[in-house]
Amino acid sequence: MFNKFCKKLHSNNLFVTVEITPPHGASMDKIIEKIEKSGIDKKVDGFSITDNPLAQLKMSSILSAIRVQQTFKKPVIATVSMRDRNKLSLQSSLLGANDFDLRLILALTGDPAKLSDQPEVKGVLERDSTLLLSIIYRLNNGVDYSNKPLKPAPKPIYPFAVSNAYAKDYKTLQKRMLKKLNYGARAIITQPVYDVENAKRLLEIFAEAKEQSIRESSKEAELIFGQFPAVRARTVNFIADNVPGIKVPKKIIDEMNLAAMDGKEREEEIGLEISKETFQSITSLHPKVHLMTHNRFDLCNTLLDAYKSN
Repeated sequence: MFNKFCKKLHSNNLFVTVEITPPHGASMDKIIEKIEKSGIDKKVDGFSITDNPLAQLKMSSILSAIRVQQTFKKPVIATVSMRDRNKLSLQSSLLGANDFDLRLILALTGDPAKLSDQPEVKGVLERDSTLLLSIIYRLNNGVDYSNKPLKPAPKPIYPFAVSNAYAKDYKTLQKRMLKKLNYGARAIITQPVYDVENAKRLLEIFAEAKEQSIRESSKEAELIFGQFPAVRARTVNFIADNVPGIKVPKKIIDEMNLAAMDGKEREEEIGLEISKETFQSITSLHPKVHLMTHNRFDLCNTLLDAYKSN
């Protein structure tokens, strides 16, 4: 399963993963049913599971990922946030996940605890996501963080990392990519990309970061473009005004604002057309994408079906 996943990731063919947000509750059943009904599991190469995004309480990312992977027999990337765990907990979680063959891990610093809906939540944050990457590096060499041999050693873990999609100074963005590659990241997923020129610049700086990396594994590292379908004008405006590291072209904002004036049906129609055009242009440039749709798997189907028809 993982060999096929990695081979596809490193190929020139379309590679797609879909993000799943676990429920604020004690069962994945409804989300599993929603995926089965959509049939999206038959069209993508794998899934990813978020880890308490915006510090809002959700079911465990690791346990949710195990459930999805065992149900659909598709590789699942489990997001692990540094915000909620110290290095002891991180190692323990990774070793347990490994026994269930959950071996794709997305290292994330995590949204600030102050955003949480839970009273008086405090972040752990021993360090940023590079601590988790360094832990994975050691585990892949058969030792724990204190260099004590693990018996038995875990099966190979494939570490992912994240990156902003835009910066006024791309050199700063490149340095952050390089840091994560040096700590062993084998793939970097960007925040949503809405502009081809932006995507081209990201590919350029990623290639430069790979050349500068001290890790041999970086030669095979891949960049994966995040895609977030924009079907509501208020969502587009919120992203543009409040989310750092993402650039939404003014043309898209204006088109969505005008469409919203003609009602929700027209707004979604235009949003879908823009999203399909963006998906097509991005995948034509670089066919490795990560879809973020807040569990709207119908949107994933729309984008993938439009891609196949072109």
